[in-house]
Amino acid sequence: MAPYLGTEHARATFQPKSVPPPTDLNFDALELAASEALGSMAYSYFAGGAEDERLLTEASAAWQRHLLYPRVLRDVSLIDTSTTILGQELASPIIVAPTALHGLANAEGEVATARGATDAQTIFTLSSLSNRSLRDVAAARQQTPQWMQLYVLKDRGATAALVDEIREAGFSALMLTVDAPVSGLRSRELRQHVQLPDDLSLPNLEGAVGSRPSGVGFMAHVAQAFDPSLDARTLEWLVEISGLPVIVKGVVRGDDAVRCFDLGAAGVVVSNHGARQLDGSVPTAAALAGVVDAANGRGAIFVDGGIRSASDVVRAICLGADAVLLGRPILYALATGGSQGVTDLLEWFQRELLRTMALCGATSLSELDRTVVGA
Repeated sequence: MAPYLGTEHARATFQPKSVPPPTDLNFDALELAASEALGSMAYSYFAGGAEDERLLTEASAAWQRHLLYPRVLRDVSLIDTSTTILGQELASPIIVAPTALHGLANAEGEVATARGATDAQTIFTLSSLSNRSLRDVAAARQQTPQWMQLYVLKDRGATAALVDEIREAGFSALMLTVDAPVSGLRSRELRQHVQLPDDLSLPNLEGAVGSRPSGVGFMAHVAQAFDPSLDARTLEWLVEISGLPVIVKGVVRGDDAVRCFDLGAAGVVVSNHGARQLDGSVPTAAALAGVVDAANGRGAIFVDGGIRSASDVVRAICLGADAVLLGRPILYALATGGSQGVTDLLEWFQRELLRTMALCGATSLSELDRTVVGA
């Protein structure tokens, strides 16, 4: 598959005097602004986690426990953040994660997010639970690749038809979510009476799940169509019918990662569903190294969950991730700045990755190893 960025664009020269002053894109400030823009119901949906939200708090804190051990006396005048993922050359290892219901954050929904990611030359991953159709989103692609997330439905014929549509629309990889056989107990959503407004739809799934009765929560309705019997045979079937690289999202164990690769997966995402499923689950920052060691180079390893800064990106790469996925930061940028807000956030992450790598004495991603996080 041809790269969408030439090497001349993938490499960047780090010149401290010419780097713009740091922009205040602190996550806490961004979240506060987003909470005001979204209103209580939409904010509760995007921000909430499972049960008592202990894992939600721990998700970002766990990255901070991996302290950085910078190297010095290194020539860092030229920093190369480029990487190759599934045969595609990327300018940096930062990808937009699949998240649902962007229509709650912006009138253009996922089209705005996709446009923002395209302008930042970053992969956008579309959720099946999107408010805009996959073809609408594909139209915003231009030359940048897009991936699409999938839930396997009880109606396998409907699942196969959706996979056909995904492939025909030009998405270059399929991301299968496996950590939601049933919906987690999302206490904040229950307290805030979160439900999809009647004027928002789920166009990619409506044919399979039917219209949602008025007053019924969208997740309660849609989850009835998800297949809780998802197993190894299902993954083999999806790999066979899709004709696309299949990335399995929701893996926190090394043995599960190995099994996914045995069944034909091209990659796995170390993820706990944004801390929205099982409150007692392990933070991804703590699970990543074990998954990487068990996989032993058999496929791509991605990670999401609690990544809030370029330093967190560096930590993830040091621990063996090939790339990171950003979820809530993207949603908050969309809510506060629309498409341009998404671009600004991604470019900030990319720019600060250059700075952080220089301060760590690393000129390429390959020089970010476990010695830099003291592991």
